[in-house]
Amino acid sequence: MTVATARAAADNTDQSELTRGARVVQYCAEAANAAAVDTWTAMLAGCDYPGRRALPSRLHELTEATSVYVGTQWWYGDGSVHRRRVADAEDRIGEAVQDGDGAEFAEAFVGYDQAVAAVVVRVQSQMGTSAS
Repeated sequence: MTVATARAAADNTDQSELTRGARVVQYCAEAANAAAVDTWTAMLAGCDYPGRRALPSRLHELTEATSVYVGTQWWYGDGSVHRRRVADAEDRIGEAVQDGDGAEFAEAFVGYDQAVAAVVVRVQSQMGTSAS
């Protein structure tokens, strides 16, 4: 969901700074999705595939890119509820991977994806105003 939302944001944005930010979010989301696929595969196979260990850093990169995209002032101010949702989902993913809990992993990843996509949509809904 985040990949598609960020891609649409980049394609529909006339402001170059927002376009670049949306593209960074898109690329980070694609990398996180790829790492999630590797993690899911490793969890199903019951092995410790190296890609499984890449997921936490990919999620962190996506979270950071999203925070830059929306602006620090909003992220730590009015957007703090969204920031906590993203952080909580990111933590749940890490715990599920560590525990090898596939069902929890899937649920947490969907929650994370929805939380990040909601933040990207928030920026798009505020297009005439400053994102920071």
